[in-house]
Amino acid sequence: MRAVALGLPCLTIFASAASASDDDAPAKPSVPNIYLDLRTIYATIPAGTLGLGFGSTSLSAAFEALASRRGASLPNGLPAAKSIAVDLPLTVDVNDRVSLYGGVSGSTTDIGGGWSAFDVTSWNIGVQADLYQQNGGTIPTITLQSTLTQSVPNEQGMTNSFNNILEFDYALDVDETRGWLAGVQYTTTNVASQIASIRPNTILYAGGYYQWPSNWKFTGRLGVQSFGGAQLGGRSLAEPFTQPILRLDLDRMDDNDNRLFGITAQIAWMPKPSYQVTLRTPLYAVRN
Repeated sequence: MRAVALGLPCLTIFASAASASDDDAPAKPSVPNIYLDLRTIYATIPAGTLGLGFGSTSLSAAFEALASRRGASLPNGLPAAKSIAVDLPLTVDVNDRVSLYGGVSGSTTDIGGGWSAFDVTSWNIGVQADLYQQNGGTIPTITLQSTLTQSVPNEQGMTNSFNNILEFDYALDVDETRGWLAGVQYTTTNVASQIASIRPNTILYAGGYYQWPSNWKFTGRLGVQSFGGAQLGGRSLAEPFTQPILRLDLDRMDDNDNRLFGITAQIAWMPKPSYQVTLRTPLYAVRN
């Protein structure tokens, strides 16, 4: 495609490919990609709700643990909050279909009385796998991502969150530089308390992406988020809602589709808007 775009003779490329022997084919890397997928997150949370949205399980777990521990001392319910979180999952791209990751997350929160001390607030493990790859066919690529997150410390009121994302990616060209997306995210949370409960959160969404020849990639997702609410001691801690959610991603990729830099902006109505900005700066130990 790049040869055509630059006006170069395609016949030369085909002739070279036909004359090359199998011994000249590039060998697959023997060592997988290994990197620290560093993510820095700033979020604002309206009063009376939790930190929800696309894939923010570690941030959600921190807010949910905060809600469970402090709910009894907050007679007016959850106040508005601001948070800065850092995710540090060590990620291994086993191959072009499967990635494994696990790590810790730390955060500092301001609920009106100043910023708390920065501390480790959760750990997580997960897997992302392509159940089916389109590879130029008519059936879209189907990807499943599952993440288990537990809040820290391990005490009364801690939370376990299980987040699952099933996404369908229909590429419109062979190089998969543009296409359509659709998917569902389902998050369940268990609280280590007999008087507290957090009901599931579901997001249905659709979107698309476009990658320029310069390897900058834009992705947009628009959907509807439905949260069942949270209770503590028989009273409502966070009200249920069904509201729109929007996520926009801008990523800088290399020629092998490894992410070099990314920034994400998210707006989720709960029903008041919650804003989240994520800076993604992966640190590679091995990059193929």
